[in-house]
Amino acid sequence: MAKPLPVSPLARPLPDLATIAGVRLSAVAAGIRYQGRTDLMLAEFVPGTVAAGVYTKNACPGAPVLWCRTALTPPYARALLVNAGNANVFTGRAGIQACADCADATARLLDCPPQDVFLASTGVIGEKLPQDRIIGALPAAKAGLDENGWADAARAIMTTDTFPKAARRDVTIAGTPVRIQGIAKGSGMVAPDMATMLAYVATDAKLPQNILQSLLASGCSQSFNAITVDSDTSTSDMLMLFATGLADNPEIDDINDPALAEFTLALNDLLLELALMVVRDGEGATKLVRIGVTGAESNLSAHRIALCIANSPLVKTAIAGEDANWGRVVMAVGKSGEPADRDRLSVAIGGTWIAREGGVVENYDEAPVVAHMKGQEIEIVVDLGLGDGEARVWTCDLTHGYIDINGSYRS
Repeated sequence: MAKPLPVSPLARPLPDLATIAGVRLSAVAAGIRYQGRTDLMLAEFVPGTVAAGVYTKNACPGAPVLWCRTALTPPYARALLVNAGNANVFTGRAGIQACADCADATARLLDCPPQDVFLASTGVIGEKLPQDRIIGALPAAKAGLDENGWADAARAIMTTDTFPKAARRDVTIAGTPVRIQGIAKGSGMVAPDMATMLAYVATDAKLPQNILQSLLASGCSQSFNAITVDSDTSTSDMLMLFATGLADNPEIDDINDPALAEFTLALNDLLLELALMVVRDGEGATKLVRIGVTGAESNLSAHRIALCIANSPLVKTAIAGEDANWGRVVMAVGKSGEPADRDRLSVAIGGTWIAREGGVVENYDEAPVVAHMKGQEIEIVVDLGLGDGEARVWTCDLTHGYIDINGSYRS
């Protein structure tokens, strides 16, 4: 961008970040696209670290996504290298070669196999990745590795983000203290179909890869897969979870083991916190919107209806204008293609029911709804009256700021 973007009014400050045993990070300026800021993040993991990941279902994925899918086959990680400013997407064989070159160079520095190096790129699509700049910056990145490098790493992977995103949880597994900590980036091209943009979480817990993967996929469904900014699924989306095992908790071989319950809840909560930060930083956003759907024929149907409401430009612009135009919500339900009955439909905004069973509530008082619409956090609830299916998703409003950012993204 030509000038720094103003920080989102919905921004959250970085929490008190700690260290994860077996993880060191650094951030350096490689000059990939941006000037005067860091744009390359390197994370080093202790040997034996287990990795899990979920990746975009976009049919035109970036070369780093293809690399990571293959690298995950032997489920170990020694390094993670992420650049901002260039997505390495739609770059053909050159993009694949760039990944191989970067992985090889990182592997030589850290004395590990290239397949133990995970890669990610975010930024402009269709431009060749300047891997020579990345490789040239690797010695400085290695020299700067520090167990306290989390905040710098979070800033280095930003593109149109206006604030760095991180979260932390401290819990136990069978009485053994363990820690979970993660960073994320994302603010536009966000309508995940696996995860969103880039998000990386690490823990010192000792867990087998199959359980780690199941935990990540399950947590993603209720967090990163329940948010949308603009209905666009990125070519670069990925969410990864790394477990160093240095906490040395008792062995866990069953995802339903009661000893894992506290960890599972904490991981799910951390993933949701990171996901909501992405929505809070939605390009041009001024309001965080929670949409709940109940009474659908199934949970899947409820989820689809909720996303249809969340992705509607008419709903989102009404929220931006602080207009409680519930008719647009009804429209979005009807166009979703999911089972719905006009005469059973109910709509509430900010806890006030506006419509019940297909009609406006008698003596409906709009005053509390108007007041609610002026706040920064908006809640919309729809009950279909058809069954027990329910879902919740989050989005943001759609303002002229979104056009300003995306209309000049490459300039």
